[in-house]
Amino acid sequence: MTIQYDEPEIQLTSSQRFHYEDEHLEVHPANKVVTLDSRRLRLTRKEYELLTLLVENAAEIVPRQFLLMRVWGYSSAIRTRTLDVHIRRLRKQLGAYSGQYIETVFRIGYRFQPLRNSWCSWPLPSATGLDRVCTEASPS
Repeated sequence: MTIQYDEPEIQLTSSQRFHYEDEHLEVHPANKVVTLDSRRLRLTRKEYELLTLLVENAAEIVPRQFLLMRVWGYSSAIRTRTLDVHIRRLRKQLGAYSGQYIETVFRIGYRFQPLRNSWCSWPLPSATGLDRVCTEASPS
């Protein structure tokens, strides 16, 4: 499946210029497309932004406050279940693979777990400023 949001174009920021690919999931922020098992999925703009932010920071725990600030512009003082609802929707889109990709770190945040044979490229530092851990396999 492929994920593509169908809302107005947004300006790409430098932190969105990366690529992730494994045997099931591909994320191409340059053209705003995510595929799952070669099928395009449709995401809302917020679901897409959330997924790309998690993938961009793959293997790192991304704190709830960071996600709420970057995706919704909320301050840490705001208490909301918006993030949890959007994570639930992303997991539904990812279907059987949701447990492999999105991990809940209780009371801290979420982590995108790349598959072992994935390939990714991050030409710029991650949004959180943490070093990238990229993978073993290159795309065919």
